[in-house]
Amino acid sequence: MIRRAVATAALLFAAPAFAAPAPHMPITSFEQLAKPLPLPYDEQANARAAVAAAKARAKAGHKLLIIDLGGNWCLDCRILAGTMDVPTLKTWLARHYEIVTVDVGRFDKNLDIPAHYGITDRLKGVPSLLVVDPKTDKLRNAGRTAALADARSMNPQGLADWLASWTR
Repeated sequence: MIRRAVATAALLFAAPAFAAPAPHMPITSFEQLAKPLPLPYDEQANARAAVAAAKARAKAGHKLLIIDLGGNWCLDCRILAGTMDVPTLKTWLARHYEIVTVDVGRFDKNLDIPAHYGITDRLKGVPSLLVVDPKTDKLRNAGRTAALADARSMNPQGLADWLASWTR
């Protein structure tokens, strides 16, 4: 419990000020997520095309872009996807973000996507979320892309708060 509170506090202090507040999550534990957890990554998708289309939608809709890098084998990725599917958060996310998932295999696939944003070393974990301003094509959360790689050590509200911290 203390570890979760410390992790959540560290993430919030590292986030920009003036963010739109996250919605109040109706669940307090990941055990309350719908089962089975989602398999959010399409292993056959054309990642470049999917990112380009999502970036265009984000720009047109005056939203930020989240590029969610991960794999269906990753429990933390699936927990994040399940949390993002909670109706309260899903609706809030749709107002602020355009979200695209990119399968990175076992850290050996679609690595040109993070490389475009300056992440050329091995990913520090998954899920890695790239929060991009589609107008400038610049990464807003540089140095914090793998902050949710240990999502299960947090709680649903902590994840929602982290996602909210990047909004304008």
